[in-house]
Amino acid sequence: MTPDWFAVVDATWPAADSRTDGTLTLREGRGGGKRVSAASASGAVSEPQIEAAEAAMRQMGQPPLFQLRPGDEGLDAALAGRGYSIVDPVNIYACPVSQLTDLPMPRVTVFALWEPLAIMRELWAEGGIGPGRLAVMDRVKGPKTGLLMRHQDKPGGVAFVAIHDGVAMLHALEIPPHQRRKGLGKWAMRGAAFWALDNGAHTLSVICTKANEGANALYRSLGMQLVGEYHYRLLQEERQTA
Repeated sequence: MTPDWFAVVDATWPAADSRTDGTLTLREGRGGGKRVSAASASGAVSEPQIEAAEAAMRQMGQPPLFQLRPGDEGLDAALAGRGYSIVDPVNIYACPVSQLTDLPMPRVTVFALWEPLAIMRELWAEGGIGPGRLAVMDRVKGPKTGLLMRHQDKPGGVAFVAIHDGVAMLHALEIPPHQRRKGLGKWAMRGAAFWALDNGAHTLSVICTKANEGANALYRSLGMQLVGEYHYRLLQEERQTA
């Protein structure tokens, strides 16, 4: 059975609060980024619904922001007509966990641990992943872990992984500039796969923006398949950081 990729995203990177009003789900992100702040639709959406959602998001201190999924063409057109622009088109990749557990892990390359160590929080902060996004990680209810990569006895990167319905999804992969181009991204994904296998997951998945050429190349090089995509619509005069 094909996983519900958007349910996996919501469970492994959850909003601070959410509520459904008819065919629209509104999310309160509290500084956790677009994924936890965007409204999404489960069916046709009327103009009055859009207007009510805009007012509700502003009341939450968030700019009006919608996540557009396959099948949302009508809402996409309506938002374009209201002056919304497309931001951050996203790819979803996945592969069987077994595909990335075929090679043994080198010693002391990837450590899986939760709660995050201070050095992990520092690495995330250097990559722009601050308290709002760390709070998202804390909210995850299911199995979860942080990954700390090391290279030549120095911190090499950090990531977060959580599981929903047999699917492990990796988020917040950050490798500092001086540790890039050393294969740590691949070992991060393999480390995530081993942790996922140990915790009962059958699939490993990850999301990244289409503009991130390095990340897309990494996931394709590992044989991960494109299984979904989406984009956001945001009012032009109210842009926020990714």
